Amino acid sequence: MSKLKNKVAVITGANSGIGLATAKRFLEEGAKVVISGRRAEALKEATNDLHGDFITVTADVSIEADNKRLINEALSKYGKIDILFLNAGVAPVSPTTDVTAEHYNYIFDINVKGPILTVTEALPHINDGGTILFTNSIVHQKGFEGLAVYSASKGALRAYSRVLTNEVKSRGIRVNSIAPGPIYTPLYGKMGLPQDVVEDMGKGFAAANPLGRFGTSEEIANTALFLASSEASYINGIEIEVDGGLSQI
Repeated sequence: MSKLKNKVAVITGANSGIGLATAKRFLEEGAKVVISGRRAEALKEATNDLHGDFITVTADVSIEADNKRLINEALSKYGKIDILFLNAGVAPVSPTTDVTAEHYNYIFDINVKGPILTVTEALPHINDGGTILFTNSIVHQKGFEGLAVYSASKGALRAYSRVLTNEVKSRGIRVNSIAPGPIYTPLYGKMGLPQDVVEDMGKGFAAANPLGRFGTSEEIANTALFLASSEASYINGIEIEVDGGLSQI
């Protein structure tokens, strides 16, 4: 399989879930992959069973110096970037009445500032004709309770991606976003909610979904592979919902 043969991909938030599944899928298709995450131990454990040409870089996208180091290490190893997948994100829950500056800053630093800074560092080194992908979410299209700041962060990221699409058009760089619905990932366990609440939330999402189930990280990874490949050569500036139809009804 060689849909991404000799392409260099940088993936943030790749020590679990969607990022890790995408790294694995890209490697299977011949890409050279820079796998990034905030925790060195988690990165090491997650990549033990991966096969192919890859490196890991411990980096927190919310920290400017880490973004510089991530891109520098990618260039030092591979000399170029063809695919930049901004996947890192967090989704802690808070009712609007309880939102604090700390809650806001934590989400926006990782979900908005992080991708923007990473793009800024990487853009001069992305090959013309390359691809930039964002992991967004259907939350900014719906009104899920407790996710006001998270939804706002994803709305901001979508607005940014539209402008970026226009700004890189002269270089033939395609910019697209993937908006997952409920997906089986560790993200739900990091919302700061009791397990029974998370389980009830999951049942509610599944019941409202036309397909009656959660999606998988592998289904999102397959979408990322398609958008990063030449098969999607005329797809640009979109946000594609991968949610079983939840956002459409």
